[in-house]
Amino acid sequence: MDICIVGAGFAGLSAAKVLKTFGHRVTVYEKVQDVGGVWSRTRRYPGLTTQNVRSTYALSDFPYPKNYPEWPSGEQVQRYMHAYAEHFGLLPLIRLGTEVVAARPAGRGWEVDVRAANDPTAAVQTRRFDWLLVCNGIFSQPAVPRYEGAEAFRAAGGVICHTSEFNEAEVARDRHVLVVGYGKSSCDAAQAIVGTAASTTVVARQLIWKVPKMLMGVLNYKHLLLTRMGEGLFRYIRLRGVEKFLHGLGRPVRNAMLGQVQWVITRQCKLRKLDLLPAQPFESIARSTVSLVTDGFYENVAAGRLRVEKNTEIQRLVVENGVRWAELSNGQRLRADVIVCGTGWHQRVPFLPAEVMQRVTDEQGNFMLYRSMVPIGVPRLAFNGYNSSFFSQLNAEIGALWLADLIGGQLTLPSVAQQRATVAERLAWMEARTDGKHSKGTNIIPFSLHHIDELLGDIGLQLSPFKRFTQWLRPVDPADYAWMTPALLSRHRRKASAPTLARATDG
Repeated sequence: MDICIVGAGFAGLSAAKVLKTFGHRVTVYEKVQDVGGVWSRTRRYPGLTTQNVRSTYALSDFPYPKNYPEWPSGEQVQRYMHAYAEHFGLLPLIRLGTEVVAARPAGRGWEVDVRAANDPTAAVQTRRFDWLLVCNGIFSQPAVPRYEGAEAFRAAGGVICHTSEFNEAEVARDRHVLVVGYGKSSCDAAQAIVGTAASTTVVARQLIWKVPKMLMGVLNYKHLLLTRMGEGLFRYIRLRGVEKFLHGLGRPVRNAMLGQVQWVITRQCKLRKLDLLPAQPFESIARSTVSLVTDGFYENVAAGRLRVEKNTEIQRLVVENGVRWAELSNGQRLRADVIVCGTGWHQRVPFLPAEVMQRVTDEQGNFMLYRSMVPIGVPRLAFNGYNSSFFSQLNAEIGALWLADLIGGQLTLPSVAQQRATVAERLAWMEARTDGKHSKGTNIIPFSLHHIDELLGDIGLQLSPFKRFTQWLRPVDPADYAWMTPALLSRHRRKASAPTLARATDG
């Protein structure tokens, strides 16, 4: 098959590597000049590091260099991804600086229009492919609020940008900076400019729980959240095995475990003293996103070098006598020269035609993807990486195996009616579980391993009982899954040779 892949982040690179291994002809289009997706140098804010520890954020057959720190920097992750592409011979397949501007169904495949990125006058080239894989990710288009007074604010020299566009700390030098949001990117960006900016204030509509990298300075958080036990503490759509116990007769044990973690974090981060204790219990951390404590953040709040305005948001921007101000909904008025927005992302696929998107999403814009991978009733179109998870790189790699089985004709999907029922049930569960904060149907946090298990079940692969047991007690090691690509490839080759052997025997 000729396969077009849009995006060269973890999802695109792992899909390219797996599908190339299975003998397909792959072309990857990436609109910026380096691989990496959210880790590209064009999208890194100062102070960006991984949330996962190095050992859990690798692809299964390509570990990080041993000299990398436990939480690699954004630059180090991008270098790792480039090395992965180089090692597996993917670089000749990747068209950097090339944007997909349109893609449309054409017979039993797709026509794809591409041109040089950021140049509307560049000539458009059209190519035909058998399959189209959308791997541009759910963090591809920054969402920046439209503030009243923004035009005058910018005209007076003010800066409004997304965290992914805040690439240089020098932009903040000697200026008054407001950072909007309380997620990891917002707190990272605020911490990175303390001492550089004239003042730094985080404007948080809602406080969320943050997990220290080391609980009480001794227990790495990976032992809490990056295990099957950590995942099992939260209620999945269907319960089985140990999880039935944890959410049944063992619920008091499970509640005590979460309560103890909440007490430790509250005490360690001095949340009551700083008046930064979230209103909701620690269990709510699983509803939309999980955020690590930014090193030094709470210490700088305690020292007065960093300010947090909680339970409020920017209502309007005002310029008076050349001085820029932000008026907040709590009545505060703050100096503001630079506004950095950690306000999330739009999940959009601008190159697909409207009639296709009507079948990919529902009326609210939720992605209706079976197994978070394929739209229902749209031939030869698939998505990879459209799931926000703890193990996004591993979810993408196992997703690529699932796609290889589907494209190779070895995986048979359920009926259209069954697919629709499964997708509808899952979306309704997401809505109820997250209070609607599920990134348009793409958020699977904290159920990364459940999703991986479902994909592997479809293609007839599974971990040994021993490996599954160790993942209950220890952080997941992506290398546990390294054998699966050669195993699935071997099965495909056996099935492909079976008809030939049968004909030879008949003859």
